[in-house]
Amino acid sequence: MAGWRPARVGEMVHREVASRLRQVKDPELTEISVTSVEMSKDLSRAVVKYLPFGGGEPNKVLNEALGRAARQMRGPIGRALRLRIAPELVFQWDRNHEDAVRLTALLDQIGKELHPAAPVEASDDDVEEDDELADDDAVDDVAGDEVEADADDADAEEPR
Repeated sequence: MAGWRPARVGEMVHREVASRLRQVKDPELTEISVTSVEMSKDLSRAVVKYLPFGGGEPNKVLNEALGRAARQMRGPIGRALRLRIAPELVFQWDRNHEDAVRLTALLDQIGKELHPAAPVEASDDDVEEDDELADDDAVDDVAGDEVEADADDADAEEPR
């Protein structure tokens, strides 16, 4: 998409298509998720990318139902958005999501092959650091008790 106007109109078409698809009464039209809308420079064509709910590839019946819905919605969307030319709606299955899932799975597999999971054991350095921290806490507790004891003695000496 070049320019700001096609991007802005594309967002408005996205909202209108998503809301109007819920109102279409076609039993063959299953639930879909509109992922993006790409407008042509002259705003005459809108490519609506979608994913079927539940995942998977769309079947021929869904594609035909979306084609019928596109013809029904073209005029009302053009009027609602007050466009001089109502954009032709073209529904296209969004492969980006499926490709991203497949690519992530491949990267995970490669990562497991390069760095197999090994059991993590505590090293001797970690054990020494834990012992030092425990000793410091014991010193703080002893010093804190002495300070509290001195404060109690001072309270006892003062007459009330």
